[in-house]
Amino acid sequence: MSLSSPSPAAASTASSAATDAPTQAELLDFVRRAAADAGLIASLPLDPEGRTWVRLAGPGGSEAWLIGWPPGTGTGWHDHADSVGAFVTASGELKENALAARLPTDGWKTLELSEGVDRGRLLTAGQGRGFGRHHVHEVLNESTDRHAVSVHAYYPPLPQIRRYSRSGQTLRLEQVERPQDWQ
Repeated sequence: MSLSSPSPAAASTASSAATDAPTQAELLDFVRRAAADAGLIASLPLDPEGRTWVRLAGPGGSEAWLIGWPPGTGTGWHDHADSVGAFVTASGELKENALAARLPTDGWKTLELSEGVDRGRLLTAGQGRGFGRHHVHEVLNESTDRHAVSVHAYYPPLPQIRRYSRSGQTLRLEQVERPQDWQ
């Protein structure tokens, strides 16, 4: 097998693509603007039984979603692998539970979490947050009678989602999903 360096043109294109990648702040700006678009939010079909979603065109090749959350639904604990991201609640309110700790990315099935790593925040309409790579969280609509709607964006487009179960301070890797599993 022969290895060669990329041509100057290919190297320039790769460098340009890397510098054009949207930042976490740009993703947050995008989801804030999308969440403020009343027509877009109203266009999402809501299902009383399960989450609904529509794919959006995100900035700079990012992956973006408009998501409807019936009362009492949530994501379960998960991360977005090597993607940075942002989300904003467009209507209703969502609760985010997150871990304020950097976890190892590979090679483990069970971790004992330290005390004090849990963070929770309630995000009402117009509120959101950006997050870095390997951010572990769960998002919940704790309302008993009201849908919530949110906008999410990730860059690079999600290569995988790792799903976890949690019992007390024990976090267990349960499943690794790839894009073909949810598209």
